[in-house]
Amino acid sequence: MNPAQRVRRLAAFAAALIVCAGCARVGGGSAGSGGRHPWTVPGHVRMGSPDEPDNLNPMFAHTAATDDVDAFIFAPLFRYDPKGNLVPELATEVPTYANGGISRDSKTIVLHFRHGVRWSDGVALTARDLRFTWRAVMNKRNNTKSTFGWDDITAIDVPRDDVAIVHLARPNADVMGSFGGGGGSAYPPLPEHLLGKLPDLNHAAFNAHPVSSGPWLLATWNHGASLVFAPNPFYWRGPPKLRGLEYDIVPNPDTLITELRTHEIDLIDGVPEEVVAQLEGTPGVRVVKSLLANWRHLGINCGKPPLDDVRVRRAVAEAVDWDRINRTVYHGLNLRAHTDIPPDSWAAPIVPLYPHDPAAARALLDAAGWNTAGAEIRRKRGTPLELTVEATNKPGNADAEVQMQQDLRAVGIKLTVKNYPASLLFAQDGPLYTGRYDIEWSIDTAGPDPDNEALWSGDFIPPHGANTSFLRDPIITRASAQAVRTFDRSQRKVLYQIEETRIHQLVPAVFVYWETGVAAYNDDLRGYRPAEYITNNWNSWEWSI
Repeated sequence: MNPAQRVRRLAAFAAALIVCAGCARVGGGSAGSGGRHPWTVPGHVRMGSPDEPDNLNPMFAHTAATDDVDAFIFAPLFRYDPKGNLVPELATEVPTYANGGISRDSKTIVLHFRHGVRWSDGVALTARDLRFTWRAVMNKRNNTKSTFGWDDITAIDVPRDDVAIVHLARPNADVMGSFGGGGGSAYPPLPEHLLGKLPDLNHAAFNAHPVSSGPWLLATWNHGASLVFAPNPFYWRGPPKLRGLEYDIVPNPDTLITELRTHEIDLIDGVPEEVVAQLEGTPGVRVVKSLLANWRHLGINCGKPPLDDVRVRRAVAEAVDWDRINRTVYHGLNLRAHTDIPPDSWAAPIVPLYPHDPAAARALLDAAGWNTAGAEIRRKRGTPLELTVEATNKPGNADAEVQMQQDLRAVGIKLTVKNYPASLLFAQDGPLYTGRYDIEWSIDTAGPDPDNEALWSGDFIPPHGANTSFLRDPIITRASAQAVRTFDRSQRKVLYQIEETRIHQLVPAVFVYWETGVAAYNDDLRGYRPAEYITNNWNSWEWSI
């Protein structure tokens, strides 16, 4: 950390203390007292991240850093616990059929708001703020990043300040996620009293310095350096246990690790696999591993020859030793994946892994008419069996692709590697969304709800969705659509079993692993509980040091 950054840090902490002086008293204990490490600042946590939020209004933000920061600032109707279950926040209960919160036709949802909740400026937060937020999301003047879920709402009635009645055009289980804590198109209630008279919110001052409904309020945003937070005195649970929280932006990952080891920061998540062992031996640092809802997969373009033949796709799946790639390239940290639904989800289906069986792969290729005829690379009517794999420009990706090349060549397939910057690979006019690729190696993220219709349904082929496998199968399309049209988990679980069994049969992808997330932090910190979904900052009001 350079001297200028240190000055900014001290100034930012001073500003935070001034902001919260009226709501929390700063203790007088010196660092190193009370059994703490000498580098611990009692009551204050310093986080480190390589990324900076692009916008603090979740309607317009596209980065994981925004999800992390917004978890401090905003209270959604529901948060997600570490396993992705909805936990009431502004709402007093999660609506169900049993408690009458969801109508039997699945088209009306009743939300009960807590009494006495206030914004950080002291104004009451009510169901009217939710109705305003829905109108803002759907306002065509606003550059809302996604209206998914919200666009199924036809009206929100507010008979009282503590009740919102949500009317749906059609049943949509995803709408509960719209009211959840971060990610995708999940937006918390926004303050009507501040934003209601604006023609649009695109350039509102609120987007960079919002009033708070969550446990923390933003004291200072030093762009490129840090965000500093003070306790929100009006948070409905009461102010958090900590007295100060700093989010330092450290773009260089090596510097980030060094600052943790030298105790200039207290907490980082997303620790790279290759430094885990190093950090586990650092005095005063605790390393915690937990399942993340990020799934690594080999995506296959089912609409492009020769991969339009399921036998060729299955041969690719069985020719590569995925366990070896997970063990060697990714240090054996990650959990092998069977499907794109997390293994601890209530909807998790039972589906086998593809065996590593080169002999079976060769037999499949023989049956599909791809013959060796004494050559190393198979041919069919004079055309060689050649594929290209595409990924982002990361060293781990290249190492995995080399192993794929070796395994596929052993069964007669030539594999060429062609990698891109992420912004190019995943662009709407890039290779995946236009179908100009054979196979791709990437990570996707599952939401807390198992709905995956947009990934596999024939109704969501680009440019009308994210089904970049270009698979068109009526069984998958029907099951994935039916699963999201009911809130009944028992019905949905059966439908996801049907869908995922069919996906396994047709091989539009090989699911390789669920990522193991690694967080490392000052072992004086208490109450930090990494989460499987969205952000580890979901319960920051419970942290103490």
